[in-house]
Amino acid sequence: MKNQHSDALVFFGATGDLAYKKIFPSLQAMVKRGHLDLPIIGVAKAGWNLEQLKARAQDSLEKHGGLDPDAWKKLSSLLRYVDGDYNDDSTYDLLRQELGTSTHPAHYLAIPPLLFGLVVEKLSSSGCAGANARVVIEKPFGTDLESAKKLNTILLNTFDESRIFRIDHYLGKPVVHNMLFFRFTNMIPEALWSRDYIESIQITMAEDFGVQGRGNFYDKTGTIRDVMENHLFQLLTNILMEKPKALDSESIRDEKVKVLKAIPALTEKNIVRGQFNGYLQEPGVGSDSRTETFAALQLEVNSPRWQGVPIFLRAGKNLPVECTEIFIKLKPASPFYTNYQVGQNHIRIRISPKVMIAIGLNSVNPDNETECHPVELLTTHHPDSIEMTAYERVLTDALAGDPTLFAREDYVEEAWRIVDPIIKANTTLYPYEIHTWGPQETDAHLLPKEGWHNPQ
Repeated sequence: MKNQHSDALVFFGATGDLAYKKIFPSLQAMVKRGHLDLPIIGVAKAGWNLEQLKARAQDSLEKHGGLDPDAWKKLSSLLRYVDGDYNDDSTYDLLRQELGTSTHPAHYLAIPPLLFGLVVEKLSSSGCAGANARVVIEKPFGTDLESAKKLNTILLNTFDESRIFRIDHYLGKPVVHNMLFFRFTNMIPEALWSRDYIESIQITMAEDFGVQGRGNFYDKTGTIRDVMENHLFQLLTNILMEKPKALDSESIRDEKVKVLKAIPALTEKNIVRGQFNGYLQEPGVGSDSRTETFAALQLEVNSPRWQGVPIFLRAGKNLPVECTEIFIKLKPASPFYTNYQVGQNHIRIRISPKVMIAIGLNSVNPDNETECHPVELLTTHHPDSIEMTAYERVLTDALAGDPTLFAREDYVEEAWRIVDPIIKANTTLYPYEIHTWGPQETDAHLLPKEGWHNPQ
């Protein structure tokens, strides 16, 4: 049933890196809030037993957020473990035994994407995916439009769309989760939120580190697949969507899909790709790799609200700072104080590492009243320990059957449609120095009218 709470959580990949860094800490937090009181069945092929899984979970909590003795005692009592190959029918026989009387489990696939189809088909043939079961899928969901469609077909042969939860944990971040509230409950910014007042939009997702030992994964993925087609598109649709007809999940997701449908597929002129110097020496990276570690895109949205507003997305590894920020440049004010060098107003929304919303305005320089002095009205928020982490929120919602923060089939396929041509185009790959803002060619080919805004 769509809104029935799951009565068991099965997570494949229980011994993996994602489970160690994110899932176990999120499960402990859910226990502390009283949001989790059901069997948690880890599945992996590690040659382990339940006690070894518990030891791994305890070590995870001690190193990632801290172990809470009472919550850990409860979490430990909920843990179960099935050890076996994902391609072996006997693994699913053991899982079915562990599920016992559970009739609507949630199967969370925290495993490499190449295994998604196999595991879903095995869940179906073994009887572990009953009429009320859910499946929770990690990103990346496919590697292009064709693979995403094939994966959707496999999923929909076993689960109807209401029982498929495609995770993009970025939507669980508080500022992203609350962006629609910010937009639709305030006259500022909503009164300005159109082509009449906005000149351009930039979204930058900068990381000041490299691939961190994940060269084998990253070299098969690249920046566009890793963060742009999913994370940055989710930010973009939250910014651009129209007010939904209602606050239910389908109304909200309908409006996000409408945004993507209005974006033409990208061409070679819309992209600059880069690769940081030294990437080819990273372990797991091919010596002749053509994988981008930086990308800049220019989009347009053919809708009445946004027609003619250029939208720039930029993301990369080994850039000067670690920061994700939205920068909305407003059109120039009507000329009046012609003897002042007046700047354009802006709205700046920082997603991470701390939450920040700023409105850039003009003021008179108090030290020289013949000069304009740009200022920002600024509010900041430092996330604290009582807030849900992104993974805690999306797992909580998936178990509760709330699909609002999850990508629907049509959303996923529209996102891939937009980037598919440039993924296949094999465009020029420009080198760039570590801790710079990508290749110099970015400014030559994709430059906003007032230049790129580089987060500080």
